Amino acid sequence: MRHKNNYTVTDKLITKITAWIAGSIAIVLSIWGVITMVDIYFNQNTNDAQVQEYINPVISRAGGFIVAIKFEENEAVKKGDTLLVIDNQEYVIQEEQTEAALSNARALLEVWKSKVATLSKTAQVNQSKILVTKAALWKENLEYSRYKKLVASESATNQQFEAKEASYKIAEAEQRSANDKYSASLSEINDAKAQEEVVKAEIKRLSALLDRHKLDVSYTIIRAAYDGVMGRRTVEKGQMINAGEVLAYIVNSETDKWVVANYKETQIETMKIGDTARFTADAYSKKEFKGVVISLSPATGSSFSLLPPDNSTGNYVKIVQRIPVRIRVTGSKKDIELLKAGMNVNVSIAKNQN
Repeated sequence: MRHKNNYTVTDKLITKITAWIAGSIAIVLSIWGVITMVDIYFNQNTNDAQVQEYINPVISRAGGFIVAIKFEENEAVKKGDTLLVIDNQEYVIQEEQTEAALSNARALLEVWKSKVATLSKTAQVNQSKILVTKAALWKENLEYSRYKKLVASESATNQQFEAKEASYKIAEAEQRSANDKYSASLSEINDAKAQEEVVKAEIKRLSALLDRHKLDVSYTIIRAAYDGVMGRRTVEKGQMINAGEVLAYIVNSETDKWVVANYKETQIETMKIGDTARFTADAYSKKEFKGVVISLSPATGSSFSLLPPDNSTGNYVKIVQRIPVRIRVTGSKKDIELLKAGMNVNVSIAKNQN
């Protein structure tokens, strides 16, 4: 065994350096442990959190061949920018056919309006004829009554009386004929007006159909609904697509970004809307972001799953549930733009905030 005094200068130096390193590590670990304990005591932390923002599909409302694609993946676009163009020839032909049918219906409506006016004048003439035949019948009735008396007094011959009787019956027939013609004229007017209403209904239908075809033509140009950044594209030029098909994805730049932090149910006792949150992203571990709690989920995350748990089956194992907490990201636009949807973050919310 080497005697203490036999240690060399090098051995002593190594021992001192080792002791200093061990002491420094112990001090650093103690400080880290104290900071961690203080953080755990005063804050609710979770790493089960992700950045979210609205990512909407770009969906075609018309089918056809794609003739042009005006964007690239990850390209920033403005509201109203053209994204894709679909061949619109078939839709334009349908629009033109409907326009022609609508013009024909409008012309037919004018024809029926003119016919109604003509029939109305004819009815007026027939109504006037009723007055004429009525007057003639009145006159013949007087003559018939007079000759009837003359024949009775033998002042007129039977031949003369028969002639007046015939004239009276002819006047009666003409009266009935005039009434019938006037009634027929009114019926023709009603029929013409009914046809006019049918044509009006057809014009209304064709107008709606034309508007629909115009919409179909407008749908062949797909535009950005808002400012954003284009995501993954699923189509190419010349491809045949159907209405309702997803063509690409766009990330909405006009709305806020938020973090969904899935806290344990044992951590949300003191949380409330308006609390300030701090978080760091795995991509930017040295940069701290801030946010505000805007909502707490009305139920646990598992309750919204496709097959929610049923603890009444008898095989019950207690599992701490997670409550989604929604946090709106605050700060400068430059900082917020660093965060991308789906990024993992570590969130901290102070306990007992006023």
